[in-house]
Amino acid sequence: MSLPIHVTFTLASWIVKGLADGSLERVGGVIRDVGSKQVVTWLRDITGQKSQIIPTGGSSNNLLNVMFSGANLVASGVNTAVTGKGLADVNERLGGVEQVGLGNIAVSGVNLIGTVANAAIAGKGFADVNGRLNGIENQLGEIAQNIELNQGILQLTTATSILNLGVSVMSFAVIAQRLKELEKRLQESQELLTKMNRKIDLSFYANFRAAIELAVNAFTMSKTENRRSSALQAINRFLEAEHIYTEYADIEIEQQSQIADEYLLTLSLAYLAEARCYLELEEHNTALRRFQEGAKVVRSRIYQYVDLLLTSNPAAYLQPQLQGQIDLRRLTRIYQWIDPAFDENAVFEMQRENLFKIVQDPKTWVDSLPPAILTRIEVKGGWFGPSQDDLKQEAYKRLPQVLEIIESMIETNRRFEAYQTEVEAISQLGISFHEWLKLTPSTESQPEAAELMYITPLEPLNLLTGAL
Repeated sequence: MSLPIHVTFTLASWIVKGLADGSLERVGGVIRDVGSKQVVTWLRDITGQKSQIIPTGGSSNNLLNVMFSGANLVASGVNTAVTGKGLADVNERLGGVEQVGLGNIAVSGVNLIGTVANAAIAGKGFADVNGRLNGIENQLGEIAQNIELNQGILQLTTATSILNLGVSVMSFAVIAQRLKELEKRLQESQELLTKMNRKIDLSFYANFRAAIELAVNAFTMSKTENRRSSALQAINRFLEAEHIYTEYADIEIEQQSQIADEYLLTLSLAYLAEARCYLELEEHNTALRRFQEGAKVVRSRIYQYVDLLLTSNPAAYLQPQLQGQIDLRRLTRIYQWIDPAFDENAVFEMQRENLFKIVQDPKTWVDSLPPAILTRIEVKGGWFGPSQDDLKQEAYKRLPQVLEIIESMIETNRRFEAYQTEVEAISQLGISFHEWLKLTPSTESQPEAAELMYITPLEPLNLLTGAL
């Protein structure tokens, strides 16, 4: 069946241009037209479901793993007199290529020198090797530039999220892995919570994991009626998890605690797992409805949490000592998630008076900080505890990390909401979810360094959710 979409491993030049001039924008896992909100491309992770939550700002310079499998740099019989100098040259060049650390270029079974037995021609052999390495280095440089260009335009290098780009790559196995990471982070928080006379109940994570295992088993069953029956049992457990983690998130937000984000992310996974069950059953309309309902529940609470972390005076994030770490552009992007009409000038005007307040009266700001950012028991001080200045300096030190948490929560929320557009597209294009899963370029081989696949409709799609 011929579908009205184009699937590639390379971002089309007109999309790159649109992202560069601002007529297009990335929102979670979609690229849309800024004016009409029409979806022009979906992004899909193809690097394998990443097993860990990558820290914000993590470099992608490790994209390539230059492997020379089966290469024999010193072929048998090469004259040792020439081999010494030749190998030194080759090793030096190989070291340079390896340090680039940019690609997954596999040179399988290559014999860089061949079976050169005659010392008289070994010198030329090494010259040829060095020439070929020149070419490899040039190709690596070009690949690196293209990857960095695309990632820069897409702003993916700093976009950390617990969710992948594309609902199709958020399998039950990935959901289970992310759930395990969140549970581990909560366990690590227990020491601090104990000092605050607080305990957390992790028993419901075991129930959530059991529900995922039930769903996995359901969709490996051969009989349709058994598969559906088990899937509905798993869905009931996911519904229970949604109620539990909504309540937990509300409690932690009210207490302004440091673990509210963990429960919000867990809540997102619960809704995702439920919707994924409906997609596996090809119940697209129900999956879309659950995504929409989940988006309302999750977004409203993430908004409360973001507002909490912006503190009573958001101008604190623009303090002089944070220059080079936080700029007005980053703060503006957060406010644009709250209200897309905001621009940098509007945000600056909002904070103009706040900038003077925090300089004139930093004590009021410090005293108002929520436990989600700072508690007195975390700060070392003198005999009488931490001074006001100790608290202020520790708070300023933490703000860059807090801003990363805000950005991560927003990025996760946008990816979750963008999943709706995929479900709508599946229905609009008249294909099954399992056909959508199998989409791949038909005439293009996958580059080793590729991290994304781009699904572009031949005509931009008008979707009810608009891409949010």
